[in-house]
Amino acid sequence: MFAWSPDVNQSGPTEFVFRVFTTVPELQALLFLLFLLLYLMILCGNTAIIWAVRAHSSLRTPMYFFLSNLSFLEICYTSVVVPLMLSNILGAQKPIPLAGCGAQMFFFVTLGSTDCFLLAVMAYDRYVAIRHPLHYALIMTQKLCVQMVVCALGLALFLSLQLTSLIFTLPFCGHRREINHFLCDVPPVLRLACADTRVHQAVLYVVGILVLTVPFLLICVSYVFITSAILCIRSAEGRRRAFSTCSSHLAVVLLQYGCCSLVYLRPRSSTSEDEDRQIALVYTFVTPLLNPLIYTLRNKDVKGALRSAIISKAASDTS
Repeated sequence: MFAWSPDVNQSGPTEFVFRVFTTVPELQALLFLLFLLLYLMILCGNTAIIWAVRAHSSLRTPMYFFLSNLSFLEICYTSVVVPLMLSNILGAQKPIPLAGCGAQMFFFVTLGSTDCFLLAVMAYDRYVAIRHPLHYALIMTQKLCVQMVVCALGLALFLSLQLTSLIFTLPFCGHRREINHFLCDVPPVLRLACADTRVHQAVLYVVGILVLTVPFLLICVSYVFITSAILCIRSAEGRRRAFSTCSSHLAVVLLQYGCCSLVYLRPRSSTSEDEDRQIALVYTFVTPLLNPLIYTLRNKDVKGALRSAIISKAASDTS
């Protein structure tokens, strides 16, 4: 899958190192503790969502099935990046081999793409729930929900495999190259190739359009129909509840797609490596952290399920 040209590896196999955030030991320790705390909060928050959905029978509906899958994706997504990132904050730069960099890119792109596709699936679920409430249970069957998640993952795997294998057939000059990033993301790795990358840039834009633009347009179309249906609800309380159900999902969509589009769909001439690294911190830490917070704080069902699950767990431990 990954190949490199022998004429550019005269001093041994190609390795990469990540550019350090800072060389000041005190700031390194502070950043390490900050990112570790955020990572633990992401793990706890998303695990709590999965636990609540599995433990509470009232949450075994398509919406919460997709939400628990989203939380699982967020855990995997951050775990591909953050442990290696933390290990590189303290001490000397630790090299990552070419194959290891390719593996991280493959899983990062796969999980991130699945995340985007799943948000589009969740928009369709809200569309069916609000536009066709009487037929919701008949349309959104368990089989269809599983098929939609599997299709999202399968498409993400296919696109990620093509993109990653294409990039890692490029030659990388020198034995050790520094990536101006904290992970093996596509744009910073492409910048290190000592070959013409115009075709690879074009493929990246095509994949970006398929992963970001197309699902986002589908979400927008879904919300046009959803909004028109909500406005037809006579009860003010009914309209408020419907808007509340959708607003959490919409907030996550805007944050996720907005940040990713700034990195992957901007023209290369207008991009800055430092800006890309800063934006990547948002969709690596902020979005996975906000997902459980947004859905929990704005959803009485999830809050109630978490509360009852914690109480029942505490009661079983004391008995």
